[in-house]
Amino acid sequence: MPLLGPQGIFKPAVLAEMPLSITTVPIVAGQDRPYDDILGPDGLLRYRYRGRDANHPDNAGLRLAMVRRAPLVYFHGVVPGVYLASWPVFIVGDDPTRLTFTVSIDDRQLARLDAPPASDPDADARRRYVTRQVQQRLHQEAFRHRVIAAYHEHCAVCRLRRQQFLDAAHILPDSHPLGAPIVPNGLALCKLHHAAFDAHLLGVTPDCTIELRSDLLAEHDGPMLVHGLQGFHRKPLLVPRSAHLRPRREFLEERYALFRKAG
Repeated sequence: MPLLGPQGIFKPAVLAEMPLSITTVPIVAGQDRPYDDILGPDGLLRYRYRGRDANHPDNAGLRLAMVRRAPLVYFHGVVPGVYLASWPVFIVGDDPTRLTFTVSIDDRQLARLDAPPASDPDADARRRYVTRQVQQRLHQEAFRHRVIAAYHEHCAVCRLRRQQFLDAAHILPDSHPLGAPIVPNGLALCKLHHAAFDAHLLGVTPDCTIELRSDLLAEHDGPMLVHGLQGFHRKPLLVPRSAHLRPRREFLEERYALFRKAG
């Protein structure tokens, strides 16, 4: 039996009344998602109705799951064909005026069919915390997949092509007002060059040229330093083929200024 279907709210034929799972489709560059599921200010997920009819069978099924406190599976689309699953999730609110359900994610170790209702203070606080943590992890994982795919699974510095060794490095960090998890704010870097980039030992000019800090260039410490870092000084950065996925110049300018200051 499949766990998710072509529609966001999926009820397999073997289930008479309630859905099995809900899905948020992945972001595809240049395409609008049919629904925009977001994390609300209360730390819980807002999941859009199917269509605009509050009494559509899929919406009615989720409403019944809310009444019965039935656990569902939530699939978060990372890239086309790749989904991350979270279980259990619960429908804890219904807002027909905004065509949304409120969804909380619980700790699977504490989930059970006779779990306390969402109004229970301890359960409510725990679920809000878990939902925020899971959403953060899902968004970071989605960012990683999109960035690495844009660089065709190569490190932008050394061209290493081994996905297990690759990270998605933020040019501007999450805490920055412009530090959104979008591909133009990311670089696919192997773990060595990611660490050097975060420590401002390795920088990237606004023209996408790699620079090593002067004190690192002056060091003498064996072949790893020579071939793993120093050898890439003044070399061009590998960038995505599609112009809209390449590092944004204003992001690189700000990050390069920090690199220069650190040196």
